[in-house]
Amino acid sequence: MPDIPRRAVTRSAKLATLPIGVAGRATLGLGKRIGGKPAEAVALELQARTAEQLFQVLGQLKGGAMKMGQALSVFEAALPEEVAAPYRAALTKLQEAAPPLPVATVHAVLAAELGADWRAMFTSFDDTPTAAASIGQVHRAVWGDGRDVAVKIQYPGAGPALLSDLKQLSRLARMFSALTPGLDVKPLIAELTERVTEELDYRLEAQSQTTFHEAYEDDPDIVIPAVLTGTERTIVTEWLEGRPLSAVIADGTVDERDRAALLLARFLFSGPVLAGLLHADPHPGNFRLTPDGRLGVLDFGAVNHLPDGSPEPIGRLTRWALDGDADAVLAALREEGFVRPSIDVDAQEVLDYLRPLLDPVAQETFRFSRAWLRAQALRVGDPRNPASALGRQLNLPPSYLLLHRVTMGTIGVLSQLGGEAPFRAEMARWQPGFAEPGSALAEHAASASEVRAQLTAVAPQAPPPPVTAAPRGRRRGERG
Repeated sequence: MPDIPRRAVTRSAKLATLPIGVAGRATLGLGKRIGGKPAEAVALELQARTAEQLFQVLGQLKGGAMKMGQALSVFEAALPEEVAAPYRAALTKLQEAAPPLPVATVHAVLAAELGADWRAMFTSFDDTPTAAASIGQVHRAVWGDGRDVAVKIQYPGAGPALLSDLKQLSRLARMFSALTPGLDVKPLIAELTERVTEELDYRLEAQSQTTFHEAYEDDPDIVIPAVLTGTERTIVTEWLEGRPLSAVIADGTVDERDRAALLLARFLFSGPVLAGLLHADPHPGNFRLTPDGRLGVLDFGAVNHLPDGSPEPIGRLTRWALDGDADAVLAALREEGFVRPSIDVDAQEVLDYLRPLLDPVAQETFRFSRAWLRAQALRVGDPRNPASALGRQLNLPPSYLLLHRVTMGTIGVLSQLGGEAPFRAEMARWQPGFAEPGSALAEHAASASEVRAQLTAVAPQAPPPPVTAAPRGRRRGERG
């Protein structure tokens, strides 16, 4: 397998096969319909073949193409079951697997980043990657002090490839509607493009992961591997054992699904409060259920900095919507920029549009499901539906864009899991503004955010871990 394709003409040529392939299959489909095959059957066949080609090309290119495929994969649960079934295997492959780099390339990157004597840092290093994703792949190794570690290296040429892919994919946005009906991918591509610089510098990832690790170091439910060292294109962290959420989604027990759903929601809600950060890459490959029942979290290349915690208006708007206060909801939406001053909408119609989306926090417990998500996607995404027309009049302020994508992506994963949990209580515990004012939960959410803001204001930002040789001589498992 060659290195990641870097020449723009090569990558563009591969991406160009996508619309050509779609057009060819559409022509073939027309012939089958003329020949008497039912239109619905032909459409399903074309969608399945489109998915197969789409994810094969995206996976080979890595970079922005791979990242786009991973971002889309969490929305698989919103597709109709008869369409989703042929997609599922191809989508899941993108979450944890991609063609690996040659061993010589891996060694060259490590030598350039960690020094010519990089092997002295490890007692062993497995040349076969355990996982490969959008811009890097992970190898298992043993650190000098005996700890099992994960070594993530960045694909050579990932930066130019990432920018080239995302630019090209923005031109093919319409094609993706065949994969995810009702999903506008242009804002998703734009947001991914804005975060290229952050994700390409693993020193920033090391810094974010260290912040999360310290925030959850003694947490009984969430575990974040410690960072041992990091450079611009490599990062070494403690190894995390556990079952990937993709496996839980595929064949997990009810208890496993419920546990994973609860902890995933807890991590989403608590991250801004405890760490001042929001993990912004919620796909199943980044989460593990550990043997002791905790949720392990990986990959902190994409984060949203929220030093004051999650925005209070989110909690307040949700509480008012559940209380049925349409006028208050519309007024707050206008104040936050979700409804532009020039847009004239009916308050009750806006509430009717939003209210079904709040089902998970409207009752004590809620079970996410693909059927529920499909119903919501159809309601707000079908142009023939009045709710869809109203939704197109609403605006998504830039400050809420990433938070919205993470929330929707997490809902997609929760719907794939099909887990049941007290999501309302989790939101009340962590989201400022949601719990009834004056209640103990409201005070907890507010005070936690205030404490976090005070700590952020006085604490200097920690630098990324330096590159140092691993200490030798400690007992296996002993922390250094």
